Amino acid sequence: MRSVLVFAILALAAAGIVPRLYVGNGATAAVPAAPAAAAQNETASSAANNRTMTIQRGSNGHFNVEAEVDGRRMDFLIDTGASVIALRERDAARLGIHPAQREYTAQVSTANGIVRAAPVELNRVDVGSLTVRNVQALVLPDEALGQNLLGMSFLSRVRFEHHDGRLVLEQ
Repeated sequence: MRSVLVFAILALAAAGIVPRLYVGNGATAAVPAAPAAAAQNETASSAANNRTMTIQRGSNGHFNVEAEVDGRRMDFLIDTGASVIALRERDAARLGIHPAQREYTAQVSTANGIVRAAPVELNRVDVGSLTVRNVQALVLPDEALGQNLLGMSFLSRVRFEHHDGRLVLEQ
């Protein structure tokens, strides 16, 4: 009985760790973005009034998506290991977000070391037909982030699952 209990605990721990290893800590990697429009398909389920977005894994093994943030189109790497949406300074500037140096109050650990980031709130993030409002994000210096990350501040507010090389988001 004890060995079954130990196995169950190990299985639960592996279930929490392995997906992060599989997806990788994209918060630090500079990954060339695949054309997002070609990598995604959107379907609507009228029976349950749910909105569904299916994203094909790119040739680089990552999931890239084009989103609309406060009315502006931006490319993102989907990163379940990122706590919040992470924006490069130049993309935040396109949204009219220009944090002052004193607003870089958060510390973020990246492959390049610990960097300072500015917490912000995005009014609206649309991925296909999925919409999330009042989303927490961080603005990072351009050199600290290879591309924008769509993190858990968005993903935790939709349902998502991965199977057969596709990531399915549903709201």
